Amino acid sequence: MSVEKLTEQERETWLTALADWQMADGKDAIQRTFKFADFSEAWGFMNRVALLAETQEHHPEWFNVYNTVDITLTTHDADGLSQRDVKMAKAIDALL
Repeated sequence: MSVEKLTEQERETWLTALADWQMADGKDAIQRTFKFADFSEAWGFMNRVALLAETQEHHPEWFNVYNTVDITLTTHDADGLSQRDVKMAKAIDALL
């Protein structure tokens, strides 16, 4: 199945709707940093995101140190940002 890259106009529209996400430096992707009370809370969030990612068949790039989780979303099949990333970002936000 072909996945289409977002147009510049679509990207601007969706970034406005995803207020806590920003364009990633140096790549066609969006990113967000999440802070939690402690490592256990951050790890629990990562587990929920992992289960969500499996159901959507769309997996984030992420990095975790103690209570901080950095998530980057891009669609490799589209060589950049796609509607799949928007859908995943909205689903991740709904976990909070």
